[in-house]
Amino acid sequence: MNIYYENDADLALIKSKKVAVIGYGSQGHAHVLNARDSGVTDICVGLQEGSKSRAKCEAEGLTVKTPAEATQWADVVMILIPDELQAVLWANEIEPHVRAGQHIMFGHGFNIHYNLIRPMDGVDISLSAPKGPGHTLRAQYQMGFGLPGLVAIHQDATGTAKDVALSYSKAIGNTRAGVIETSFKEETETDLFGEQAVLCGGIVELIKAGFETLVEAGYAPEMAYFECLHETKLIVDLIYEGGIANMNYSISNTAEYGEYVSGPRVVDSRTKREMKKILTDIQDGTFARNWVLENQAGAPSFHAKRARMNDHLIEEVGEKLRGMMHWAQNDRLVDKARN
Repeated sequence: MNIYYENDADLALIKSKKVAVIGYGSQGHAHVLNARDSGVTDICVGLQEGSKSRAKCEAEGLTVKTPAEATQWADVVMILIPDELQAVLWANEIEPHVRAGQHIMFGHGFNIHYNLIRPMDGVDISLSAPKGPGHTLRAQYQMGFGLPGLVAIHQDATGTAKDVALSYSKAIGNTRAGVIETSFKEETETDLFGEQAVLCGGIVELIKAGFETLVEAGYAPEMAYFECLHETKLIVDLIYEGGIANMNYSISNTAEYGEYVSGPRVVDSRTKREMKKILTDIQDGTFARNWVLENQAGAPSFHAKRARMNDHLIEEVGEKLRGMMHWAQNDRLVDKARN
């Protein structure tokens, strides 16, 4: 496995290019601001006319163009709009303006891997993916650090795709922590699986089930919130810092014993069998196909599930309790007014 650091990437390469970042969401805002702060001066943001993000860009003094204009202008185009919107935008506003020798980049391999976007020959196609949300990427950069990242090359028409992708990764701060070389296939499939089975799907459902179990047994929702959601961060921080052993070193013997005897009762062989089914759906394209069809229908199921989650008692209780935690509100990663 190849891992690249600061000395392995030449920042001058990306600084010599005209760079367009399409999208200004969680990842987009972090990429463009970090790159600008790294000295990439010829940079713009590609946004649709009427985009709510235009005001945020203008407040940062950024140049804004339409996606079509940005593609015509740029040497390097990084596409960071949501996965489900990329194929249509590509077909209508980006692909007609792509030219030979141009470098097209992605922050996630979804659309390339599942052939939703099929780029022409003669252009470089690469991936530069920070391993964390854009808000964290930006915060770490501003503190002088970086997030680990991934780099992958799908198409190398010019012979410089990897060098430029690493230079871009350096500009956004990833080489400060280390950039692992991978493939579009590996990045896409492991990323989707981690999100669904563990990081978002698994953890959220585990938290909700624990919260509901305590509330249904007659315990105060506030107590259930603290024990099943609030303290998740404390445990994850310990694991993040030094692994599971570090967490076990820091908790009580009672908690550690409970981990060993009760954890496998919650997450058991049946859970792992379902995880394998989830991975199969990702590998054979079932999940991607269902997600594309969901969006073609206007995403009714997706929006209904989001609404149910937002209306859950745990959200109501959490909003009240977070008001007691001023320290958690003073340095927020997510500031919707700015990013």
